[in-house]
Amino acid sequence: MFKIGLTGGIGSGKSRVADMLAEWGASLVDTDEIARSLTAAQGAAMPAIEREFGPQALTPDGALNRDWMRGQAFADPRVRLRLEAVLHPVIGRETERQAAAAKGSYLVFVVPLLVESLARWRSRVDRICVVDCDPETQVARVQQRSGLTESDIRRIMAAQAARADRLEAADDVIVNDASTSPEQLRVRALSLHDRWLALASTTGR
Repeated sequence: MFKIGLTGGIGSGKSRVADMLAEWGASLVDTDEIARSLTAAQGAAMPAIEREFGPQALTPDGALNRDWMRGQAFADPRVRLRLEAVLHPVIGRETERQAAAAKGSYLVFVVPLLVESLARWRSRVDRICVVDCDPETQVARVQQRSGLTESDIRRIMAAQAARADRLEAADDVIVNDASTSPEQLRVRALSLHDRWLALASTTGR
């Protein structure tokens, strides 16, 4: 299948774009959704997380204690690396399983940290699409939906690839800044969808 790597910083709107592409017939493999399912109560990754970090890493119902883990990772960047070492192999296997089962007109990998692991993803996708907006818009959107403080949001952003690095890696860009209306975003996404359909047909994938 023709494959797109869809990424963007927190609050950029990549999930909204992904939902549109699915509506128009693309298959989605969302690594964030996979990670959430693996770290939900009784999720497949939870026994390994408990072994690595202890019972304090779990909520009473057995899910990942995200607030505790976020605090630990902010205090010590090595904690994030330890968590990634547990999660990434399991996420990778489930990603491959879902990709092998995909049947849409083309396949979209929704990967928030795609640029951070660009060497691995560049060879796996035909094009990289970045949903882009300015940092102030990111902060405002995440505050509105999550209740996180601005300092916490900016620390999350600092742990992600820089905006310039994402744009440099992009084959396609969808602008979704503060002035972008839902209708404009839809038009921009549909334009790329049509282009990718044509490319998928041309390559025979």
